Amino acid sequence: MQNLTSHTFPWLKFYDEGVPSEIDPDVFPSLIEFLEDGFRRNADLAAYGNMGKTITFGELDVLTRQFAAYLQKAGMKKGDRIAIQMPNTLQYPIAAFGALRAGLTVVNTNPLYTPREMLHQFKDSGATAIVIVANFASNLEKIIDQTAIRHVIVTQLGDMLGFPKSLVVNAVVKYIKKMVPSYALPGAVHFRKALAEGAQATYQRPEMKSSDIGFIQYTGGTTGVAKGAALTHRNLIANIEANAAWLKPVTDQLETNNPVMVAALPLYHVYALTINALMAVKCGGFNLLLTNPRDLDSSIKDLKKYKINIFPGLNTLFNGLLNHPKFAEVDFSGLVVTTAGGMALQRVVAERWLKVTGCILSEGYGLSETSPVVSSNPLIKNNRLGTIGIPWPSTELRILSDDDTWAPVGERGEICVQGPQVMAGYYNRPEETEKAFFISSDGRWFRTGDIGVQDEDGYFKIVDRKKDMILVSGFNVYPNEIEEVVSQMEGVREVACVGIPNEKSTEIVQLFIVKKNPDLTEKEVMDFCRANLTAYKCPKKIEFRDELPKTNVGKILRKALREEYMKKDN
Repeated sequence: MQNLTSHTFPWLKFYDEGVPSEIDPDVFPSLIEFLEDGFRRNADLAAYGNMGKTITFGELDVLTRQFAAYLQKAGMKKGDRIAIQMPNTLQYPIAAFGALRAGLTVVNTNPLYTPREMLHQFKDSGATAIVIVANFASNLEKIIDQTAIRHVIVTQLGDMLGFPKSLVVNAVVKYIKKMVPSYALPGAVHFRKALAEGAQATYQRPEMKSSDIGFIQYTGGTTGVAKGAALTHRNLIANIEANAAWLKPVTDQLETNNPVMVAALPLYHVYALTINALMAVKCGGFNLLLTNPRDLDSSIKDLKKYKINIFPGLNTLFNGLLNHPKFAEVDFSGLVVTTAGGMALQRVVAERWLKVTGCILSEGYGLSETSPVVSSNPLIKNNRLGTIGIPWPSTELRILSDDDTWAPVGERGEICVQGPQVMAGYYNRPEETEKAFFISSDGRWFRTGDIGVQDEDGYFKIVDRKKDMILVSGFNVYPNEIEEVVSQMEGVREVACVGIPNEKSTEIVQLFIVKKNPDLTEKEVMDFCRANLTAYKCPKKIEFRDELPKTNVGKILRKALREEYMKKDN
């Protein structure tokens, strides 16, 4: 990328004082050196807390080294893929960072995935190992024979909480709450046993390159098939360095060298992976892990125990907290950063957040393919509600017109990104990778699929979507995947899936179905979806029709259905 100047890039003059125009994505050769550096610098500082248990960076150093040694002893080699499927627990950073230190590629997996969704992701990535919470092991049992997975490590939610709390939590989860369905996974190793064996093994530090793949983050596709964004070590280091530079003007104001960061979003999501898990290693931050942020009573009880400094989240989370009667009891006196990503930030939520906490709620923008952040509103001044802010250091955004020329200021077009955080491509999908990029005389640009405009100051705003993607509480839902699943029902002749605006979750999934079997019911469709799709992908509304609008060549017009619904609703 060419050197950034305020003449070429007007947004630079709106950077908070001290934020550089460029960062060095090669400051570390790989994430291994990055982790080792952070563990060493912050050894005595608290790193993670969950359910009342805290571990330091020094302890995390030892535990991740043990886990890496176990994986190597088990025969896993540099570049092998390991799936991690768990909510926010102390085991996640141990497993993820340990896998990285062993030279492996981490495949982050939503623990709420159905067996069908798990099977696709594991086969597509070629994962040969998995770390999974026992609550979801029964789903793995159903599909493991169809995968290449040969190393299974099972953990229970309370495993790292220490005696006797770990026994109590695990017993309550399994026997009282009955949240662990029975399963049989012959040869599976318990997480604690893996750590114990690793402690007796010799760790061999692998030689890694910045171009090696650190994480595979799955995202939907226009074909209905989820694709894995291959994020290199350099991609992630670039985003961490840019984030650190963006935060510095406000974190410099803190009186602590161990800022408290709220990890309400799941660490398997790319936003929390970078902004919370990896960023904490850089800045010596303490991540308060909320295992179930939807339980607002429990979450607020945890928040009240700390003087919070940094709080990344989604509009829906902030809105829910603001509407809780005890949220104002949380100590906000140290809160200097609140960032919103994943979905549009509502003005009323931002204004209420500032009034209650005294901290600006800054909206940003990113994608799985960009590790993830590419733009954000400044944190001290020049925050503009309704925009996704301005490009981060070493990052450039442009607007591409339909005729593949760069659009002038104020004109709509597809947002394109260039920067060191942009993925290498989709894992083992060269054709999809080629379609995702626009090649111009000044570089290779990732096409986001979002339609936006740039104002004369360099602030960007999203105005529409080029793709049919549906955004549900920060998660991408792709209509083709939903339609492919529902069309497998014998009673369905045709199906169309569209996103309908929703104040709480940005959008909800709506299905339009033409019956093959006249006796097909809404409940049968709902039950089928729940069995085959993660909860956020399931439809909230179903409408049966005699026919669906189509083009002359027979393609279903989702846009027409959506517009028709909107007119009727208004």
